[in-house]
Amino acid sequence: MQLTVWTYEGPPHVGAMRVATGMKQLHYVLHAPQGDTYADLLFTMIERRDHRPPVSYTSFQARDLGSDTAELFKTAAREAYDRFRPQAMIVGASCTAELIQDDPAGLAATMGLDCPIIPLELPSYSRKENWGASETFYQIVRGLADKGRKPLPAVDAAGPRRPLANILGPTALGFRHRDDVAEITKLLNELGIDVRLVAPLGATPADIVAIGEADFNICLYPEIAAQACSWLERTFRQKTVRTVPIGLNATREFVAEVCAAAGIPVPDDLNQGRMGWWSRSIDSTYLTGKRVFIFGDGTHAVAAARVASEELGFKVVGLGCYNREFAREVRAAAEKYGVEPLITDDYLAVEEAIEAASPELVLGTQMERHIAKRLRLPCAVISAPVHVQDFPARHSPQMGFEGANVLFDTWVHPLVMGLEEHLLTMFRDDFEFSDAAGASHLGHAPAAPLPASSGEGPGVGNAVPTATMVAEAPAVTQAAAEPGGWTAEALAELGKIPFFVRGKARRNTERYAAELGIVTITRDTLYEAKSHYAR
Repeated sequence: MQLTVWTYEGPPHVGAMRVATGMKQLHYVLHAPQGDTYADLLFTMIERRDHRPPVSYTSFQARDLGSDTAELFKTAAREAYDRFRPQAMIVGASCTAELIQDDPAGLAATMGLDCPIIPLELPSYSRKENWGASETFYQIVRGLADKGRKPLPAVDAAGPRRPLANILGPTALGFRHRDDVAEITKLLNELGIDVRLVAPLGATPADIVAIGEADFNICLYPEIAAQACSWLERTFRQKTVRTVPIGLNATREFVAEVCAAAGIPVPDDLNQGRMGWWSRSIDSTYLTGKRVFIFGDGTHAVAAARVASEELGFKVVGLGCYNREFAREVRAAAEKYGVEPLITDDYLAVEEAIEAASPELVLGTQMERHIAKRLRLPCAVISAPVHVQDFPARHSPQMGFEGANVLFDTWVHPLVMGLEEHLLTMFRDDFEFSDAAGASHLGHAPAAPLPASSGEGPGVGNAVPTATMVAEAPAVTQAAAEPGGWTAEALAELGKIPFFVRGKARRNTERYAAELGIVTITRDTLYEAKSHYAR
């Protein structure tokens, strides 16, 4: 195990908790010591749920290790059943409790509780959160699905029925899962398809029993549902729609695949949103060719790379994921875009790769948002793990045609604001644009200029330095004073370079000066280095 400040995924029992919290009438009994109950905060604080997860802990302490911890588990399981009366229970151990080998599954099976008990074997030291969620959902489906349930006849006494689909994969604490489900349900309804079941999110164990009644399944989040969908294909002969509808092109392909599975024609009059028009408009064409670095879970990272390259005209300069189960898909996509795939769960390696790529936009998780902020790069979040701000009260899907509109806004706006920041920085020395000049549309008189002085102080007509100017001034003075550093004139010229490539320009110039033995970097050195590396 590697100690870390940040982590992309929690242990597998957190994945199981995401499934249990998303469902109804299901209870999770977790054999865990005090301190492993922190996961409640993920749902009540970050996702802002109005009730705590349906999880009961044994919460044993150090002094209990000398006695019978197995009996503590049995007591916790019995009390949980008596209190909540769930339709089904899942049982397992946290990473710490796994070490004492009490076998929660075997213990629960001998208790005679009047509901199905689904045991979870989640190896905490070799697997992580997404795998834990996938395995938990798979075990629930396999343990509860009634193999005698089949799709209803296509035609009954009332006439032909509409096709039925299961939407599989959304969980609690999932990135925009709630909104994605609403958008895809709406899209299916427009196609003339009814949703038989959404699971795990919002489903009960009784709903899972009848999962075989749908005509086909939609694997909306492969990290969670791919394993269960494969089992349903083998067991119920249900077709699986595997295209993830993120972006305009992928949503069109999703519609075609759904219609093929349902046996209906693809309609010509679907409202496909405004993303296609926006991506051809002047608002986005001036951003064509922007360099973008992408990192997240495998599904969202691959989808984001496709949208960035095909629909917005960006250049993918970095692509990676943190869940190794999807490394093959990410490597294939990276080869398509001509970049080296980054498969890692070490955020320091991701930060190093972002710095080396010198992108103009970062698409990632909340980790990359922090990294991009430090590097002064625009960033948009595309994947879990995320923070509270990525669970908005408004409808903000990532999938479907409306999701494509949201992606355009979310990704392009940071670049537009970055351009605005660059313009403000570029003109900050102009007396008309400084903060001291006042807002022209309000008619306020500008602040009185500083008097002229001898030397290099501000003269008549120069405005009072702004906060930005004051913040940057010490760096200029200090660098100019350092032996072998930059002159004030060179640093001023460096400041005119757009902020998102300024760091690279500085590094290139300093490397150029070091190679030629230049002691002090002047304005001419900056342009000579630029010319050298342009060749």
